[in-house]
Amino acid sequence: MSNELLRVENLKKYFKTPRGMLHAVDDVSFTLDKGKTLGIVGESGCGKSTLGRTILGIHEATEGKVFFEGNDITHLKSSSRREILKNMQMIFQDPYASLNPRYCVRELIADPLKAFHLMRGKELDKKVDELMETVGLATRLGNAYPHELDGGRRQRIGIARALALDPKFIVCDEPVSALDVSIQAQILNLLQDLQEERNLSYIFVTHDMSVVRHISDDILVMYLGTTVEKCSSDDLFEKRYHPYTKALMSAIPIPDIHSKKERILMKGELTSPINPPAGCGFANRCPYASEICTQKTPCMEEIEPNHFVACHRVREVNE
Repeated sequence: MSNELLRVENLKKYFKTPRGMLHAVDDVSFTLDKGKTLGIVGESGCGKSTLGRTILGIHEATEGKVFFEGNDITHLKSSSRREILKNMQMIFQDPYASLNPRYCVRELIADPLKAFHLMRGKELDKKVDELMETVGLATRLGNAYPHELDGGRRQRIGIARALALDPKFIVCDEPVSALDVSIQAQILNLLQDLQEERNLSYIFVTHDMSVVRHISDDILVMYLGTTVEKCSSDDLFEKRYHPYTKALMSAIPIPDIHSKKERILMKGELTSPINPPAGCGFANRCPYASEICTQKTPCMEEIEPNHFVACHRVREVNE
């Protein structure tokens, strides 16, 4: 019996602009098993969040397919998607922006349950109490409003809202990037505990490599809307093959003032994601780029078991 929960095939999301089509997500494919976490990393603007939103149907896919529990959900009608979305939720990057400032904590958490007409009255009150306890929100905060709470508590509200419908899959869109380091650890530990208790599957979007290592089973590295490397978390931190991934990893700070770490600085002009030319999107900044890199788009190739890289010169560079 397959353990696969989500499968994404050649997904593309383009946005029309006055200058042409912006390739936000360009031919991304992967699978996610039940109870596992796929970390998606890359620079700001590389398409991480857009990928998560396109999977959930917040953005309509330009091309490609999304399968959830074996069913194609790419272009479902609103009525059918509504039922699917009970099992697919999202935790947003900015908890304050994602919460209605006119609702108190209890109303915010109850809102998804009311929207789906699942329960009312005392049953609803009991469920809200359970959700607040689950995410570590004191019941005395039930009548507080978002502006009265700190970032950590606001994010706990967002997590409670995502859990309200008992989903199987959650997109976590940089859920700790706006929080203090000590609060980050609390939220990450909460997410991991919930995953273990409820067998949840996560897509965890982040630009923080130390965070993604802590929480992910597999990691997908994105650059300008495309996948450049994908493997297990342990493999990526042991050995990376793509020049962009190497530069990304070299930026991780080491908490030792006496330790010297070589930084790989990416030089050259960033390729525009609007009507991008043929070839590798990283070619302009890659020290190993050759003629073929500017003429032909590289395909994902399995360099080692379950370790995939999109680079024409990957073997020469890593000899």
